[in-house]
Amino acid sequence: MALTKRGLVVVGTTAVLATAVTLAGAGIRFSKSLAGLQQSPKEVIDEVWQVINQDYVDATFNGNDWQAVRKQYLNREYTSREDAYKAVQAMLKKLDDPYTRFMNPEQFKSMQIDTSGELTGVGITITQDEKTKKITVVSPIEESPAFKAGILAKDVITQIDGKSTQGMDVNDAVGLIRGTAGTQVKLTVLRNNKPLNFKITRAQIEIHPVRASYRKTNMGEVAHIRLIQFSANAATEMRQAIQTANQRNVAGFVLDLRTNPGGLLSSSTEIARMWLKKGTIVSVVDRQGTRERSQARRNNLTDKPLVVLVDEGSASASEILAGALQDNKRAVLVGNKTFGKGLVQSVHPLGDGSGMAVTIAKYFTPKGRDINHKGIAPDIPVKLTTAQREKLFTGNSNALCSTADLQCVKALDVLGERIAAQRGNQAQSSPSAASKN
Repeated sequence: MALTKRGLVVVGTTAVLATAVTLAGAGIRFSKSLAGLQQSPKEVIDEVWQVINQDYVDATFNGNDWQAVRKQYLNREYTSREDAYKAVQAMLKKLDDPYTRFMNPEQFKSMQIDTSGELTGVGITITQDEKTKKITVVSPIEESPAFKAGILAKDVITQIDGKSTQGMDVNDAVGLIRGTAGTQVKLTVLRNNKPLNFKITRAQIEIHPVRASYRKTNMGEVAHIRLIQFSANAATEMRQAIQTANQRNVAGFVLDLRTNPGGLLSSSTEIARMWLKKGTIVSVVDRQGTRERSQARRNNLTDKPLVVLVDEGSASASEILAGALQDNKRAVLVGNKTFGKGLVQSVHPLGDGSGMAVTIAKYFTPKGRDINHKGIAPDIPVKLTTAQREKLFTGNSNALCSTADLQCVKALDVLGERIAAQRGNQAQSSPSAASKN
């Protein structure tokens, strides 16, 4: 079955901290909006309950008697919408799923803005670690205030403006971190068990998801294409980058997905088709066991050798793309194991303008790998020290793919080997080579 267009989104974390909230590692289906209907606080609770009852990925509701939960929360009286929102959050916490969550009208509106790629804030993608429950950075957005300040993937945010994040909901963390451009927020993070303080000035963030540069090698010119997130315009910019590289007749490509927290599923599959001639890209399986597959369509833009860079900040949509290229033997993966986010979510607008994200399915790589919590292991591991990561992924992105970038240096070496192998195969199969034998 082909993967149908239902507004699915895959994002690497629970929240991107601009003014907007996006969803972590999830395919998101946008349901019909009921905004504008006048609802009582109790009706909001019942609407949330109904969505979970119908769509949640686990038919056991993580061991909860969901009918009893409905009675528990609907038998109460609520004096305000805020009381109902607190009840909804408490109800959803019973699922013990940080990716199934409620957003008040302001948060939901911000999430919708964020998926369009318009950001105002510090520019970090965060999640609540499913095991430790700590607020954890998946990655900073390149060239954002957080990136320039020195925030790294896997940093644990322990305080926001002096307030402890212990037991804090991700939405509450978002509310504290985001704010007006020009204002400051102080983040205390734990890195290698050492507390670090960062004072970050919020700003309007202009995101160009694709950046291309070129390197001269002994095998000819190669393209280094950096994809920093799968936003709405990422596929268009990727297509332009590949076409420009083709016009330059590059010998091969390095696709850099490091610190890419994810984004739109449609963008991920469209970009995969630019590299893949045939094969499955991703499979999505819901609680009924229904499997939907996205396939390559024989309209790839290049067959040139490809090496992909990944690390612990490569999440969700990045993992879909990396997994598709690895399983179809289209590319060699170099770097560190990826984040490990393989859940699909659906976003539902609610009647009073609020919204919710619900985990509705899992995704699998073409070979059927469930990468949730496990990540994707690179074909060639190249581990960086914390100091090396700080040099590459904070402050200034000019260090990427320099001689100080050991992962990219290795990727270029591997790419050279693949270029040589491809040329050797082409020489052997050419008519002139056959006539000489």
